[in-house]
Amino acid sequence: MSKPIVAVVGRPNVGKSTFFNKIIGKRLSIVEDTPGVTRDRIVAEAEWSGRTFMLIDTGGIEPDSEEVIPAQMRAQAEIAMDMADVILFLVDGREGLTTSDRDVAELLRRKNKEVILVANKVDNPKFYGDLFDLYELGLGTPFPISSLNMLGLGDLLDEILARIPKDHFEEEDDEDVKIAVIGKPNVGKSSIVNALLGEERVIVSDIAGTTRDSIDTPFEHEGTRYTLIDTAGIRRRTKVTEDIEKYSVVRAIAAIERCDVALMVLDAQEGLTEQDKKIVGMAHEAGKGIIIVVNKWDLVKKETNTMRDMTRKIKGELQFMDYAPVMFTSALKGQRLLPVIEKAKAVAENRAMRVSTGQLNALIADAVMMNNPPSDKGKRLKIYYCTQVGVKPPLFSFQLNKRDLMHFSYSRYLENKIREGYGFEGTSIKFVFREKGEKADE
Repeated sequence: MSKPIVAVVGRPNVGKSTFFNKIIGKRLSIVEDTPGVTRDRIVAEAEWSGRTFMLIDTGGIEPDSEEVIPAQMRAQAEIAMDMADVILFLVDGREGLTTSDRDVAELLRRKNKEVILVANKVDNPKFYGDLFDLYELGLGTPFPISSLNMLGLGDLLDEILARIPKDHFEEEDDEDVKIAVIGKPNVGKSSIVNALLGEERVIVSDIAGTTRDSIDTPFEHEGTRYTLIDTAGIRRRTKVTEDIEKYSVVRAIAAIERCDVALMVLDAQEGLTEQDKKIVGMAHEAGKGIIIVVNKWDLVKKETNTMRDMTRKIKGELQFMDYAPVMFTSALKGQRLLPVIEKAKAVAENRAMRVSTGQLNALIADAVMMNNPPSDKGKRLKIYYCTQVGVKPPLFSFQLNKRDLMHFSYSRYLENKIREGYGFEGTSIKFVFREKGEKADE
């Protein structure tokens, strides 16, 4: 990641996520009154005075907790601290200094990083007198702010930029390939991300649904930059009971919207379920690249052609998107993971592929000669012209004599012919049909 990194840390419920959302201008982190709802690091780009940096929101640090989730949240926060150029240590300016604040401050002093002490929830000068106790943390003068009311944020952002050396601000030129890891809870999405990155960047436990937020993690492989988006598992709507989990489902859907390629992770022992079909259908409708990743393959008893048979079964149940390649992995064993990334790069390139108009019309002419277009009441469909008018996903515009004569079966036939000629593996392709004289919908 070439941009400077600023991490936001502190004990639970001091307003870190509210601060994060105000700075980046989006509701990306979950904001609730329940302490500890931000479990994982959340990363987003922020801009101030013409300079951009990466802002990381972290789960609340509970130094003395021995429970699994709080302990892993603490580990995640420490990873963020180690990555950061500047650390913002948020405390509750109204509540005053707590034992947990002192413990977090001790942890920060050992990091030997640039730390800015931020007193949040200070929306009235009458609270300034309560800030003197914060000096005993030994982290300098506290910055009073109110994230909710956006008071003091400009001065704080100025201070952040002042603490980052100017040569740390670099511009990224090429776009990276954005890969969303989607699927039901507990199918191994976070384990796949961790295995690819070689670092436990997201919480992994046996508790279903431990990834509540979508986490963006940039990395590079063989000269190509990628961003992995590990999403919260999408449950069936009847099982979504907590407000927090509802936010997570919305965020997972948003992650699909902004990705280039979706890795649809299945549990090899469960196979393709109805819920899996609904989830991958979202990616299909959004026109995203799709790879079906059958995880936990090491747990399946193998016989002759087991892999081939499961591939056929999945494709048979997903006939509306049989363009999606099926790959088999074991995140636990680290098996067949890098080929998935390489395939994702190829799928992203297919989504951006353009076909020349001359080649395309020659292909369509051959297809029409091999299989005559349908007719109705003595009137036969005529295709005058075809051109590609868009990418991501590829969009083709056909000029016809009469739109109603284009049956679904013939449209599917033309799609298959285009795929035979140019591939387009992993990506849907869209058609728009217009009658002579109508303008193309680009």
